[in-house]
Amino acid sequence: MNTEATESVIFETIKLITMMNKKVEKALNDQIRVEAESSQAYLAMACWAEIHGFSGTAAFLYRHSDEERLHMLKLVHFVNDRGGQAVIPELKQPSRTYKSLNAIFQALHDHEVRVTAEINSVVDTCLKEKDYTTHNFMQWYVSEQIEEETLARNILDKLKLIGSDKGGLYIFDRDLESTNAALEGGGKGA
Repeated sequence: MNTEATESVIFETIKLITMMNKKVEKALNDQIRVEAESSQAYLAMACWAEIHGFSGTAAFLYRHSDEERLHMLKLVHFVNDRGGQAVIPELKQPSRTYKSLNAIFQALHDHEVRVTAEINSVVDTCLKEKDYTTHNFMQWYVSEQIEEETLARNILDKLKLIGSDKGGLYIFDRDLESTNAALEGGGKGA
């Protein structure tokens, strides 16, 4: 075998070893869509909060939107680095009207529960396909979802305690603004 043929065989062998399993690649691309939709949904929620005078909630949701975009980018880089091809999805317009802060955070909670189910589906696909590298990578998302659902539940619990009390909603919004400022400054928040 000549040098060119040997190099070609080596290249094709390396390519086969590093190519991503197609079922796992599809599952990850589906998750890229979910993370992009999350970012857009939270951005729309932030806009609603901002125009209704809830600056703390808006800041919290703008930051949350940015985080979801970073989650998406982490997946994009992983897929591409593992020999797959990340697909940047077309997105439908998210809801942009809400009845109340409670409605926003109920929608956020429900969305996070759906995201958890989607992540669990990716993990399941990884295990079925024996792709332990991707399974290991996805554990960060599993842990992140525990935090996301807990945060959403805690916020909903606070809003239920407040009810429709305007003073309570004002303090809640101010507290979210303080939490957001602490998180941006590197401290711990909500």
